[in-house]
Formats: sequence, C-alpha cells, structure tokens
Amino acid sequence: MLSLAWIEELQAFLHPEQIKRNETFHPLGNDGAVTVYPQTEEEIAAVLRYADRHGKKVAIAGRGTKRGFGGQRAQADILLSLERYAGIVEHAAADMTVTVKAGTVFGELQRALAPYRQKVALDPFWPEEATIGGVIAANDSGPKRLGYGSARDSVIGLRVVYPDGTVIRSGGKVVKNVAGYDMNKLFIGAMGTLGVLSEITFKLRPLAKYESVVLLSFPSGDLHDIRSFAVSFLDTMMEPVCFELLNPALAERLTGRPVYTLVIGFEDVESAVHYQEQWVERLRPQTAEMAVFAGTEASAFWRTFYTVAPNGRLAPAENGVEAAVKIGVVNLDVLSVLRESALIADRCHVRLEAHGGLSHGLCQAYVRGGEKDVLTAIEELRQTAVRLGGYAVVKHLPFSLRQRIDVWGAKPSYVFLLEGIKRKVDPNKTVNDQRFIGGI
Repeated sequence: MLSLAWIEELQAFLHPEQIKRNETFHPLGNDGAVTVYPQTEEEIAAVLRYADRHGKKVAIAGRGTKRGFGGQRAQADILLSLERYAGIVEHAAADMTVTVKAGTVFGELQRALAPYRQKVALDPFWPEEATIGGVIAANDSGPKRLGYGSARDSVIGLRVVYPDGTVIRSGGKVVKNVAGYDMNKLFIGAMGTLGVLSEITFKLRPLAKYESVVLLSFPSGDLHDIRSFAVSFLDTMMEPVCFELLNPALAERLTGRPVYTLVIGFEDVESAVHYQEQWVERLRPQTAEMAVFAGTEASAFWRTFYTVAPNGRLAPAENGVEAAVKIGVVNLDVLSVLRESALIADRCHVRLEAHGGLSHGLCQAYVRGGEKDVLTAIEELRQTAVRLGGYAVVKHLPFSLRQRIDVWGAKPSYVFLLEGIKRKVDPNKTVNDQRFIGGI
C-alpha cells in the first residue's frame, strides 16, 4: 500500500489530479500501485528521477493497447502514463518531417498530416488507440511493412528520458543526418527498458493518390498454387505495399469466406494501380477467384483488419482467454506456418486466426480458447517456427499465463549485449523491469 508520505512526495512535482491510486490489479499486469499522468517532459524526468533515487519501479504506458506484451511484474510502484503528453511539436511540411510527443494517438497524427497530403509510413494495429511511443517502443508494424518498412526506417530522431531523469537526443530533425552512430535503433523495439521515449521525429511520405486491395481466394486450398503464384509475382517488377496470406479462419472473419486468401495492396497513381491489378489477373491460377476493393472499400477493409489483434485496453474475453503470437520465418515458409495453424487449432481445440507476409516472412497468430489449450497452441506454434529456423514471440497474454510460459522464447546469443546496455543505462532496473528478452 502507498503511504500518505509517498503521495505527498509525488505532489511536490505533480498536481493531485495527475496522480491516481489504483485499488485493483489489471489482469494483463504491467500495472502500478499509483498511476501518474505527466504533461511535460520536465514532469516525466521528475517522476523517473524520484523513482530512481528512492528504489521505486516504474512501468511505462501510453493508452494501454500493448499492456499484455511482455512483463513479469503484475504491478510496479508507479505506472507512468503518457496519455496526457500528446500533440505535434513541429511539422516541417516542406522538409517532410514531423516531431510529435510520445502520447499522441497514431490515427490522430495521420489525420493531422492528411491536409498536407503526407503520412507516417507505418501501419500499426489499433491505430485509433495506439500511441506513437508505444508503436515505436514495441516496433509494431502490419502487413504493409513490405512497402513501408519498419519503424527503424521511418524514425530519424528521438528524445529519451533516461531512468535518472537525464534527457538525451538521438538522430535529428532532418532526413540527411548521417553523423555518428544511429542510436535511434537502440531504443526502437526495446520495450521502454532503456527510458521513456519523449519525442519522436519521423520522415514523411506523400499520401498515395489511389489505393486498392486485391483479394485472391483459393477455394481448393492448394498451397502449391499459392506458392507458384507468389514466386511468379514476386519475380515481376510489381510494387505492392503488402502481399499477405490469410488462413481460412481469418479470411472468414474478414471476407466471409473460409478459404486461403491472398491480400495484395497497391498504392500509387490510379493508372499504375490498375496496371498492377491487370498483372495479377493475368498471373493468377485459374482456380483462384479475384476481387478488387478500391477507395472507401479498401479503407474499410484495412480499418477492420487492424482491429483483429487483441487490444490491452479492451475488457478480457468472457469465454476463455486470447493471445497474440508474432512469428518470423523465411518468407515462403509462411505457407507452412499457416498450414500448421489449422492443424494446431484442431488439435488444441482453439480458434486460431493467422496471417503472414509472403514477402517478409512475419506472421501474426491470434489464439482464443481455454487457458491450457491456448498455452499448448502457443508452444506448438513456437515449435513450428523453430523447426523452420525462425522464432515466435508472444505479444499478448494475461499476466497469470505469462508466468507459465517464456513469452520471448530461447535467449539469443547476443543477449549479453542487451543486458550490458541495460546495466549501463538503468543500473537500478527502474523502468519496465523484466519487460524484455531474458527478463531485462
């Protein structure tokens, strides 16, 4: 329990309305005995400085969409929420860069850039709820990673508040910034274990003049046809922004048809998009059925797609539990992962929806069912990934189940480097303790 003295100490640099005592524990963990809502970078630094000097643990959150991602602590002393630390700091439209506070909602940023015909080239899940800081800290990306790249390709500068309250800057606010080490990559995907991301600077891209989504359905379920088409298409000069395969369970949810479905996204001028659609029509196997969504239909499809993953802000599932697993394999081995997902679903008696990029090899699997069945399904997915020379990371799972499974899998050979960096930057393990690989 928090003592009154501790509350008074926090009030020395935070308004009472910025402090909330929590009476219950969140089932996803990564909570705090007290939640604080800083509104300035100075307040963020003051909270971290106080915690570091007094031996308190701090968990970092944006709006909580990724609360179930990693973490072996049910509750830290302080949950530092960046929900009220939001907004655009600087938008240099002519230079095509933007700097934003970490608590800014991703979708709100995109809408602010839209009148300038610009965008951040990322496609995270739950864009209307996920914050920029959370997206970057978790290195979140979706199926358009093929055309957009990852966060490491879009971020050109960061401001970070270290656990001792020191504020540092990495990178810059111009695209052509090549001096020194690229320190941005150290913090992107580090799950907030090295400090609080305060401001993020992105290089921008122009909004596409036209967009379409081509759906190729394979009623026969013949994965050899899909593989042959994928090899032929990827060998052309076409430039899709996504080349994603849905397993039958997820295809049924998104399209109403429980068959393997290939989602091919195009963004360009209208004539170029139609030209590429015609290439798909010519190359597709005779057994495949083709449909094209354009304009508002394409936008509606993506809005639905980006909300299929579990969301830490939503109430837990009433019947059973849900989990999200990220799997990385060689690109065409995605076919084996998705085929195995159907077998795992039957063996483990779970609902398993999955999709994967036949160009980049990243898969997402969403598992729903009883606790024991879900854990068994996760282990079998991981075994499949390892057998294919890949990996599997659990991105969402209730805290009680995270204690019974290693969500990160086997420690990589370079884990000692990560541990050394953590010891140097955060010797007291103040921020997001045990949130990353190997219990970092």
